[in-house]
Amino acid sequence: MQEIRLHGRGGQGLVKASHIVVRTAVETGHYGQFIPFFGVERKGSPVFGFLRLAEEPIRRKTQVYTPDVLIILDDTLIHLSATYAGLREGGTVIINSAHAPEELAIPEQTGRVAVVDATAIALDEIGRNIPNTAMLGAFARVTGLVDAQKLFDNIAAEFGETNREAARRAYDAVRIC
Repeated sequence: MQEIRLHGRGGQGLVKASHIVVRTAVETGHYGQFIPFFGVERKGSPVFGFLRLAEEPIRRKTQVYTPDVLIILDDTLIHLSATYAGLREGGTVIINSAHAPEELAIPEQTGRVAVVDATAIALDEIGRNIPNTAMLGAFARVTGLVDAQKLFDNIAAEFGETNREAARRAYDAVRIC
């Protein structure tokens, strides 16, 4: 089982993105679970959620305390202590940022770091700062946990072709360190 924690801000599409990942996993014969966590429910406030993907049924119904993967939709959150809390030794961090990985505060226990400017891609493709679908493209490439083509199809079904293109562009553009 892979445990993933997502960090973003209200309005960036974290919940919808997670639902698409779970749907993709289930449609390809795997198991998926998403547990959202809302504090202050307003646009722009920090939000996070918990995602699990597995080859067998998922019985655990708790928060993710020791994630294998962190997906950070907004690089202004990297300075918060809760963002990297519990990251497993050798874990993967995928960050939406225009900055080089060396400029970001990445913990030493991180195994792989992936950076993509999902905001620029979203603005270019859909005309709005909603980086969720672009980040899903990066997630598919970096982790291989979901079938990328099926994920792109589900993105298009939910949000249209421009979002599919945003995901494809991020899939190709993500820099893995």
